[in-house]
Amino acid sequence: MRSGEIIEKHRAMQMNPVVLAFIGDAVFSLYVREKLTLNNDFKSGKLSEMSAKVVSAKSQAKFFDEHHDLFTEEEADVFRRARNSKKTSRAKNSTVSEYNKSTGVEAVLGFLYLTGEEERLGVILATLAGFDGEGRNCLR
Repeated sequence: MRSGEIIEKHRAMQMNPVVLAFIGDAVFSLYVREKLTLNNDFKSGKLSEMSAKVVSAKSQAKFFDEHHDLFTEEEADVFRRARNSKKTSRAKNSTVSEYNKSTGVEAVLGFLYLTGEEERLGVILATLAGFDGEGRNCLR
């Protein structure tokens, strides 16, 4: 999945956490879209609909509520910084709380991606992508 350069952790920690979330959102979206494409024989419209259910603020917030203990202390710090940061956009189909939590989750993904922690990123992506907020795996 790696396509860019790997940066040092201290540099990633100095980045705006919303920027980390920007990268994390793209990483998660690509991961989900790839899994859906490889595991299903649907047209792009259906795949997009399925992807939107997994890559949603509501689903990511619920994932965090049920799996927050999955994060290391360092990841929890990134999460908190992003959750509490000032955002320029507003929640569309979720509550402010859900949106803030999803920003935190995405920031952790962005942090892990940028620092090259691919094994750890894979663990969180697989857990997050298999979680639809109702206990079902949406990627099959």
